[in-house]
Amino acid sequence: MNRNKTVSSLFMYIGVIYVVCLLLSNITAGKLWAVSDSITLPAAVILFPVTYILADVFTEVYGFARARKLIWLGFAMSFFAVVIYLVTIALPHPGYWENQSAYEIVMGTTPRVAFASLAGYLFGEFSNSMILSKIKIATKGKHLWIRTILSTVVGEGFDSIIFIMISFWGTMDNSVVLSMILYQYLFKVAYEVICTPLTYFVVNKVKQFEGIDTFDYNEKYSIIGGK
Repeated sequence: MNRNKTVSSLFMYIGVIYVVCLLLSNITAGKLWAVSDSITLPAAVILFPVTYILADVFTEVYGFARARKLIWLGFAMSFFAVVIYLVTIALPHPGYWENQSAYEIVMGTTPRVAFASLAGYLFGEFSNSMILSKIKIATKGKHLWIRTILSTVVGEGFDSIIFIMISFWGTMDNSVVLSMILYQYLFKVAYEVICTPLTYFVVNKVKQFEGIDTFDYNEKYSIIGGK
């Protein structure tokens, strides 16, 4: 069997879960969570880190090349979802329907926020996958926790900084923006650390099921494909 061309049922299932978590994160990002009087986070932080955990599983088991396809699929579906939301909002609604404004608040987005979300996602996910892949080679496949945590530290850093800076810089006090970046970043990294035992369990089970453990020797790490 040519594993470079064949997609297993488990690969497909994990990929679907990944994309669904990403789309739900984009929708829930508009809800603010008052963690305390001084800490406010987007509600998406309860789910978005799961996409990094799943990306870790993909890169660890299947390699960077396949993880790259999943990342681009997530990007395409996110872009498609934004387009559908905007088109749906723009459709004329009957006068007796009183929920248009509420629907716009929940499902609508500005071009600035949409761009920030997509840019943060791409930089964050690709850096996460690349770093995990490289550390796996350097450690000869040992100490999974080192690469999952370090890759998240970098990837979530890119995502938090890019998304919040593009979305909010200049719209509120700079100190508030910087605190949002810090607290969101720390929460996401802590999330990954706490979930490390679960990541170990899933990675081991997927490797056993698939019978593979990919090392990206000679990978050039191009985000658009090709060796």
